[in-house]
Amino acid sequence: MRPAIRVRTPQEIRSSRRPRRHRCWGHLVAAPLWPMHGANLGTLLRTCDAVGACLAVPPFGWVDEALARGNTLRQPTCVHRVGSPLRWLADERRAGAAVLGVELADEAVRLADLPPARRRTVMVLGHEATGIPPEALDLLDSAVEIPMVGTGSSLNVAVAGSLVLYKLAGLM
Repeated sequence: MRPAIRVRTPQEIRSSRRPRRHRCWGHLVAAPLWPMHGANLGTLLRTCDAVGACLAVPPFGWVDEALARGNTLRQPTCVHRVGSPLRWLADERRAGAAVLGVELADEAVRLADLPPARRRTVMVLGHEATGIPPEALDLLDSAVEIPMVGTGSSLNVAVAGSLVLYKLAGLM
């Protein structure tokens, strides 16, 4: 007979995690710089906390409200406010970060083949309907594609970003 599955308590889970050195983890940054739906930002914020990533958001007026509504943890999380998405991506690249776009592209790596991030990596997510703008594609070092079997051509930003973040964090 199999032993019963014992569910760990929230205290046991928290005590087994690595402690944060400071508010900004810095290694992984999710960058949904052209979002259409605020609900996706809240979901990504939760995933960022789960994998130890930061979230970079554009200067749209509704972003702060969407993040506050979506932060179900009710704790401070690492959010970077980006003035100009293109200038910020160029600065990140110049500073040595790898800039990875989640996009359907000829040269894209399949999600299953994406290695964990070994240096600061910015994961760029585009607009839900139009993707990453053409002027931002030149700032990418590489792209990752999430294969799909169904009739849709893409996942929503929160789901796609969450899958890629877990892979980059080496957690799947």
